[in-house]
Amino acid sequence: MLLELHPKNPNPRELKKVLDVLNRDGVIIIPTDTIYAMACKMDSKKGIERMSKIMGKKAEKVNYSLLCADLTHISDLTAPIDKHIFRLLKNNLPGAFTFILKANNHVSKLFAGNRKTIGIRVPDNAIAQTIIKELDSPLVVSSIHHEDVIIEYMTDPEEIHEKFEHLVDLVIDGGAGDTTPSTIIDCSNDEPIIVREGKGNLND
Repeated sequence: MLLELHPKNPNPRELKKVLDVLNRDGVIIIPTDTIYAMACKMDSKKGIERMSKIMGKKAEKVNYSLLCADLTHISDLTAPIDKHIFRLLKNNLPGAFTFILKANNHVSKLFAGNRKTIGIRVPDNAIAQTIIKELDSPLVVSSIHHEDVIIEYMTDPEEIHEKFEHLVDLVIDGGAGDTTPSTIIDCSNDEPIIVREGKGNLND
């Protein structure tokens, strides 16, 4: 199913369809402030396992991140964060950044291999933000890649739907996606390190 949502003001009736799918362990594809991403509800182990199968990878090999509405509940997801790291997050989110942090035990156990770190994103995108807030849960996400080795990411929601319509429950059309992924900053050690230059200029 391809569902068009207004990029700034998603229709509540259409939004309910999205929430119903996610609450039933469904897998969807959503726009973010960078590229389109496959997503499921954070506590949905069935959803996470299904996403891994769709991508043809073992769950421990997929670079999953958590999409959050804000930093209010960050302590529910990660190990204690130093003040200077929290300030870095606060100064740059919402925005096109993925911050790698130490996962707490609850989040670690959601994933195969009990991973020790997790990427945290707060996207500057009204559709993603509204879904997360209404769902009252972060989303587990992974980027949608293009099969073309030159064109790395899929940007056209209709093309995405054509490829994934029989694999996922719902594809959200929120307009054309970006071609540049988020900048990744590893904050799991003492000093933050940029491990991938992407969209966004980091504000120190």
